[in-house]
Amino acid sequence: EVQLVESGGGLVQAGGSLRLSCAASGFTFDDYDIGWFRQAPGQEREGVASITSGGRTNYADSVKGRFTISTDNAKITVYLQMNSLKPEDTAVYYCNAYYGSRDYWGQGTQVTVSS
Repeated sequence: EVQLVESGGGLVQAGGSLRLSCAASGFTFDDYDIGWFRQAPGQEREGVASITSGGRTNYADSVKGRFTISTDNAKITVYLQMNSLKPEDTAVYYCNAYYGSRDYWGQGTQVTVSS
């Protein structure tokens, strides 16, 4: 069964750090572009960071310099290192893997940043 499972969310004070993980099951990320998205209550889902199958990264302006997306060598886990967290980073974070017609989403992990 193809599955993405996020972990690493939690409650952290402003200025703190968290590392989110997205583990693939049933496939590897070799050919996939991977994105991290987030959705805060009452708001639309927005893209946060992405990494192509070739390793090119891209970040939303709101997280540049604070967040880093990376993959492990086995290409089965994608990470989102989040530093200098702000209350406005509070949201459910989702990872997404896409390749052609294949488009997979995880169940999400809650990140809450207190002021």
